[in-house]
Amino acid sequence: MSAYAELVRAPAALTVVGDTVAGAAASGTPLRGRRRLLPLASAAFYWAGMALNDWADRDLDAVERPERPIPSGRVSATAALTTGAGLTAAGLALARIGGGAHAWRTAVPLAACLWAYDTTLKGTALGPVGMAACRALDVLMGASGRERAALAAAGALGVHTFGVTALSAGEVHGTEARTAGGALAATVTSAASAALAGRRRPAGSGGGRLRRAATAVFAGTYASSVGSAQYAALREPSAQRVREATKAGIHGMVPLQATIAARHGAVRAATLLVTVLPLARRLARRVSPT
Repeated sequence: MSAYAELVRAPAALTVVGDTVAGAAASGTPLRGRRRLLPLASAAFYWAGMALNDWADRDLDAVERPERPIPSGRVSATAALTTGAGLTAAGLALARIGGGAHAWRTAVPLAACLWAYDTTLKGTALGPVGMAACRALDVLMGASGRERAALAAAGALGVHTFGVTALSAGEVHGTEARTAGGALAATVTSAASAALAGRRRPAGSGGGRLRRAATAVFAGTYASSVGSAQYAALREPSAQRVREATKAGIHGMVPLQATIAARHGAVRAATLLVTVLPLARRLARRVSPT
């Protein structure tokens, strides 16, 4: 089981469950009843993507990262592909049950985008675009019928993901300063978009002062934690710095999601989201999210 946990980067799924929370808050459709299954659908899709990532990269990993589950022989290539397919099916089923036809219409292109990234787009100029699309669609899955209202939230997570994905290409051999600078610019853009876009105030989810204070705190946490690591990579674009910035970018999804949720009045949900961040960071010492 430890090999499979490493294959799917199991603890890192804690950074994706907030996508649908952010989408739901931005669209004014809280996650109640069966809709609470949507974050689990996000986790299933995330794990599927990680398994497919290692399956697609098995030959390259045999040279660059022989310690990974497939090249080390702890998980077979066939088992990894089966795991990815099974988790994709689980994600689709959870989306259908939790969000009905609306979530299903978003989950299907999300699954297709996920497979396209891992099997075709990754390593090309369209790779970061494909990954950003996956994340944006995951946010929209939480809107379930009010996707237009959640477009700004999806865009913030998408821009952030674009920067992190582009930077992560240098985890083994380092990167160029302009790539690190681009990722930092994406972080600034996402922080501003998440903190300023939209002025909706759903009933029963936090007053004006509390909402503004929580939004500022979460946005500041996101910008400082991710931005500082990316700035370090900008100054020294080595593989080590890039890996650290990539980890910060992955974990930074959580305060960014919390910023969006708080901005739209879901202060309690946002606070609950950030409580998982210390756990995600602690577990990352055992199972790397990159």
